[in-house]
Parts: sequence; structure tokens; C-alpha cells
Amino acid sequence: MEGKVIRIIDKSYCCGCTACLSVCPKQCITMKEDEEGFLYPVVDDSFCVDCGLCEKVCPVLHQGVERQPLKVYAAKNQDENIRLSSSSGGIFTLLAEKVIDENGVVFGVRFDENWEVIHDYTETKAGLSVFRGSKYVQSRIGDCYVQAKNFLNAGRKVLFSGTPCQIAGLKKYLRKEYDNLLTVDLVCHGVPSPKVWKQYLKEEIARQCDRKNTVLSHPIHEKDVRVEGISFRDKRLGWKKYSFALTLSTINESGEKYSFCSRMPFYENLFLKGFLHNLYLRPSCYACPVKGGKSESDITIADFWGIEQILPECDDDKGTSLVLAFSEKGQQALVCLEYDKSEVAYEAALKKNFSMLEPVKIPVYREFFFRQLNRKKNFQDAWETCKSHRFDKRIYRFLYRKIGI
Repeated sequence: MEGKVIRIIDKSYCCGCTACLSVCPKQCITMKEDEEGFLYPVVDDSFCVDCGLCEKVCPVLHQGVERQPLKVYAAKNQDENIRLSSSSGGIFTLLAEKVIDENGVVFGVRFDENWEVIHDYTETKAGLSVFRGSKYVQSRIGDCYVQAKNFLNAGRKVLFSGTPCQIAGLKKYLRKEYDNLLTVDLVCHGVPSPKVWKQYLKEEIARQCDRKNTVLSHPIHEKDVRVEGISFRDKRLGWKKYSFALTLSTINESGEKYSFCSRMPFYENLFLKGFLHNLYLRPSCYACPVKGGKSESDITIADFWGIEQILPECDDDKGTSLVLAFSEKGQQALVCLEYDKSEVAYEAALKKNFSMLEPVKIPVYREFFFRQLNRKKNFQDAWETCKSHRFDKRIYRFLYRKIGI
């Protein structure tokens, strides 16, 4: 980035938070998708007045300071159904319900009608259900920063949840503190490409249709299938051995709705394996500017990995949240809730939650993966070219590293 206007020279310096787009008084910034499927700001110079606001609100250029949490808890929602549908302990729902009870508004992440991941808001408890559960794709913020500011200025309480860089972007965009704003982020491993997710989902639907066609008396065609539900963290096999679950439906020969669900443990599912291998994360994730509490959030929530060693009596393999209060406002919000909790030392929580402080490393074959994906338009082929132990694939990777083919 250079000068008063945002210019993306090195993509690792843009987290895609859209604070620059939201603050632009001339609306001359748009978000354009690159060849990897990530959005980056593009400035229309014919409308730009060089006010410099886009640069002033950038959370990468103006980073916060590292912070230590005031309190750290192992926590669980007492409602077992909420906890089952949540990624970890269901604490986000408790915080959100409290804000809704006070005539507030909650911003979170949901799937849209195309099963792409977006930010949105709700003013009802029923609307919170779509926000529960992790979505391992970078969400589109859209107008949510502007909407949140309008609610805040109208005196409404607002809970805004998102990744640390999204919370940092919101804080920079607002440019002042609001007593009626509660910000909640998560311990973030990194955000995968929406383009990769879209391609993977398309192929996975086709695979599931092929599998059903081998056991049913009538064929199932992809065009006749509807996605009914997706969970990146299905707990039917347990919290620690979570699965990717895809529920599809179609109309059978009798005109009746027929639904079928596939579940695959995370260590077998290709999309989750690629995510956990850091293969298609946003470039800024490998140099994350908001680790160590620098997002300025009030509360951070995560899975409490390692709970079975620290507090084995609290571990029932149904999900335990790690909850960190980074501000007095956040601590007060947690005090007002009814939930099962145990205070723990910050150092103990860090032992199995490395992503709180350190960004992930760039995989050797990241660029190679995207090159293969864009050439073949096939997620599975690109994955296997990068990870397969077959001799021809290993030779291909060797040649790529040596001469860049």
C-alpha cells in the first residue's frame, strides 16, 4: 500500500475486512475477486478525492497492541441442544440472547441461498440459529459495518461477531468507542478461499449423487438435488472427532421428498484437511496482524482444546468453550450469564491453542495448488496433485519446485 489511497501491492497486507470500502465518502472503492477467490479493494481514481480515510481505517496499517485477557474460562451452555448445534460450548448464543433480550441486534455469519458465507444481523432469538457453528470460509461483510453503526447511533445495543481482523476493521471504521457495542471474535486458524469452497461443494454434491445412484432404483441428478444443511463441525461422532456433514434432498419417483446425509470425519474430508494444512488460506493469514488480542475485541471465544488434560472433569466430548474477557465490558457481559464455567490460567489455555498468538506457516505447495485448481477447475484433482504419494504426482511436484512448471 502506498500514498493516501489504498493500493494493494502485497496481498499479505490486506485482510479483506472492507473497512476502507465502508468508510469511503465517495463510494469509489469496490471489492474485486482475484484468481484465488479472495476480495480486494479497488479504487476508482476518477471519483477519489484523496481524503485518506481508507488508509486511516486499515487494521493492517494501524495495528492494535497485544493484550492479556482479564479473565479466562472453560465454559459450557447448560442447554444441551444449543451446545450440540454449536462448534464448542455454545457461549456465543448466551451472549447473543442477552443482547436480544435488551432490544439489541446481533451480527454473525451464516450461509446464503447459494451456501456461500456472508455476514448478516438478526433482531430475534430464532434468527440466531443460522449463526451457530463454524463456517470455514471467509465471509463477505457487505454493508454490515454501516448497518452496525446506524444501529449504534440509534441507541440500540449491538453484538458484532467475526474473525479478529473483521472486528479490528469494524473498530477502525467506527473511529470511536460505543458503550452499546459488544464485540466478540474467535481464535482464528485462518480463512479459506470462497472460490475453493464453492468448487469443493459442487464436486461433493456430485459425489454424493453418484453414491446414491448405486443403491437406489432411480437415478439422482445433481440439478434435481437441494442442499438442506451443511455443518463443518458435526458432533455426532464427538466434539474432538468432528465431521463434515452434508444433507441433501430430492423428490423421489412417488413425488415425495427424500433426504440423505453424508458425514465424514475431519481427518478424512478433503476440504477440512486442506484447511488444517493451511493450503488455501488468505495470504494475510500467514502474517496475521491481529494475533495476541490486537483486534481490540471485548471477548474472544474458541474451542478449549486440551481441556481433557487441564480440567478432565469438565470434558464430556460434547464441546467446551475457551472464553477470554479482554475488557471490563466483556467481563461484565459474561458475569450476567448463567452457564457452567471454571476459571483457568491463561498460560494453561495457550498450551493447545497455538493460534491465539502465532499465525500459520505458508505451505510449500500453496501457489501450486491454486495453479492446478485454476487449470483443471477441479478441487479433488488439485488436492491430489499437491498431496498424493503417487510417483507421477511426486515427480510433478519436484519439477514445480525446481523449475516452476
